[in-house]
Amino acid sequence: MLIRHPANPVLQHTDCPFHATTVFNAGVVRHAGRYVMIFRNDYGRWGATPFDGCNIGLATSVDGIKWEVHPQPVLDEERARAGLRHLYPTRFGAGFIKRIYDPRISVVEGRPLLCFAADTAHGICGVIAETEDFINYRFLSMSAPDNRNMVLFPERIGGEYVRLERPFPVYMRDQPEAFPIWMSRSTDLRYWGRNEPVLGADEVPYANCKIGPAAPPVRTRAGWLTPIHAVTKDPTCRLDGWEERGWFKTYYAGLMLLDLENPSRVIGLMRRPLLTPETDYELNGYRGSVIFPCGMIYDESSGEVKLYYGAADTVIALASGHVDDLIAACEPLG
Repeated sequence: MLIRHPANPVLQHTDCPFHATTVFNAGVVRHAGRYVMIFRNDYGRWGATPFDGCNIGLATSVDGIKWEVHPQPVLDEERARAGLRHLYPTRFGAGFIKRIYDPRISVVEGRPLLCFAADTAHGICGVIAETEDFINYRFLSMSAPDNRNMVLFPERIGGEYVRLERPFPVYMRDQPEAFPIWMSRSTDLRYWGRNEPVLGADEVPYANCKIGPAAPPVRTRAGWLTPIHAVTKDPTCRLDGWEERGWFKTYYAGLMLLDLENPSRVIGLMRRPLLTPETDYELNGYRGSVIFPCGMIYDESSGEVKLYYGAADTVIALASGHVDDLIAACEPLG
């Protein structure tokens, strides 16, 4: 259903004018006549961990294939700490924010909004910020721990902002890593509530571990077309990777269809993976056998859907298909 672009990977560390090692899990939108990508960069020594640090970079493109990278990263933990201090002035000491990563972009009513994960002294949180130029950011909210993989719908629904998210508590769980997808709502992007479950890992046939939101949803005639990631873990099968302790998880791209008016209701789900790790750049890298969808562009005039994804937690790749095929692949639940 999806065809990998022959130019893959479309972005990698050698494209960056600053110190970069693994460039992956990027939010991608089309805005003001150009493609905009906000990507994660873990930098250090090639082929080895731990990394020296992590930041977030910016790239732009005319065609969505050839990218020009901004000369410097646009966000790191120092800038995040400074940006969040005005929201929580008594809590943000020098060590509170440890790392920021995994950005996603949505343009809501012409307003670019960024979601990303932040490792804090109290756990992993999801952060929302707004921007006009994708270089300067105003921070709007941070979730309670532990929550991440947040993506915003590209329009308000019933007058409210809506996001998908992946809380990951382990206490009292029979399967500690079987994390589900939830949804919450807000009137102002700061205070979130009305939480509802959306999809459980046990409902995805090709996952025996966690699932989570991937790229932000896009509106189609049939519903919100929504990529997910789904994980199968096999502790007996060591996969390619740089970590000395080994890597045992395969990440797949999946797809679900959500109701337009009530997006907590799943009306369709692909029963098999949308993309399975197959190519060298998907099988070999920092963490091999990983496909993580992070940006989706839908061209209504042609019906083409472009899906950008992190491959092997090392590079960014692109695959495309037709919206009708993707909708038809989402089978009703029940």
